[in-house]
Amino acid sequence: MIPRYTRPEMASIWSPESKFQIWFEIEAHACDAQAKLGVIPEDAAKAVWERGKWNIDRIDEIEREVKHDVIAFLTNLAEHVGDEARFVHQGMTSSDVLDTCFNVQLVKAADLLIKDLEDLLVVLKRRALEHKHTICIGRSHGIHAEPVTFGLKMAQAYAEFDRCLARMKMAREEVATCAISGAVGTFANIDPFVEEHVAEKLGLTVEPVSTQVIPRDRHAMYFSVLSVIASCMERLAVEVRHLQRTEVLEAEEYFSAGQKGSSAMPHKRNPILTENLTGQARYIRAMCIPAMENVALWHERDISHSSVERNIGPDATVALDFSLVRLTGMMDKLVVYPDNMLDNMNKLGGLPNSQRVLLALTQAGVSREDAYRLVQRNAMKVWDSKGDVHLLELLKADSTVTEKVSVAELDELFNMDYHTKHVDTIFKRVFGE
Repeated sequence: MIPRYTRPEMASIWSPESKFQIWFEIEAHACDAQAKLGVIPEDAAKAVWERGKWNIDRIDEIEREVKHDVIAFLTNLAEHVGDEARFVHQGMTSSDVLDTCFNVQLVKAADLLIKDLEDLLVVLKRRALEHKHTICIGRSHGIHAEPVTFGLKMAQAYAEFDRCLARMKMAREEVATCAISGAVGTFANIDPFVEEHVAEKLGLTVEPVSTQVIPRDRHAMYFSVLSVIASCMERLAVEVRHLQRTEVLEAEEYFSAGQKGSSAMPHKRNPILTENLTGQARYIRAMCIPAMENVALWHERDISHSSVERNIGPDATVALDFSLVRLTGMMDKLVVYPDNMLDNMNKLGGLPNSQRVLLALTQAGVSREDAYRLVQRNAMKVWDSKGDVHLLELLKADSTVTEKVSVAELDELFNMDYHTKHVDTIFKRVFGE
């Protein structure tokens, strides 16, 4: 990812320094296990820890010659460790190092993403409670439907990202495995105890059967979860973008002093953060398909997945980390306009109450088809007048309606509190007691 969309905490996980540190720890822990088994001298395992060093430039230099990254690393490590380095990598294969390291990095990335989601949930809960009873119009197909509250919108987002948090934790567990099983994964040249020891030291679990690589269905699931989270992020971003439209203006991104919205039009205040999040979501989702295609490797292994993962591992996690932090900041400072919400809800002269009138007529003995026709013929007059006339007044003047529902009953049918009477129930479902 470009620096513009990169936070240092996540970038450091994918740095060469971090990668080679993990490689070293894998090899050193494996040496400890081999020493416990008596396969290598204990002094050799100690020497690896004490003298083990590496230099990135030197590794790159060696790799230009040998065309193999793990061999380049081991060669440079041996230059520092000395004669005891002959015991390093005993019975292991490159994938043992590469796959275990990749999973360690994905676990560390997951820990950051879990923290990001937890921070976002705190903000969404605060905004939901703040606007629990802030009434606004609900929309289906982008058209006025029935009243909701802005707090319910926030509660919906909270519930969605709470599910995302659970998925992210599950993805972390799914990918937190270790493979130190040697060529084609049979442990022919290395004892399974080595794998168990390394896994424990790195906070991983052993891969039950790894062939020569850790099965990529685990990684496909991990990146699929990132894609789902990105889609949920986009859903909330699109909601804010729609609410910020000039014709709506029920909420908008915070516009700071000195900020400029357009190089051409000084009056502009554009939803740049949420538009950016929509773009980031598209980018993150695009990495799900290559992860899926990585599952089908040849026989016990090939490396067609390797080049893909070198890209999508850092890029997807860096992009999602940046985006979640941006979303949290944007929602924290989101400016909400309750008065505009009321004005918009009242633009169409009581039409959001049409269903309630329909139901009252059916309860009074009118067939659903006739009730629908009675309400709709009045509602369309309101629609065509663009709200200049009110549905309630038209219904009161319609004798076919008042024969079944009294004027007093009609008045009560337009009480907006009716639509929000179960907000507490929904909030208890989302946030608990």
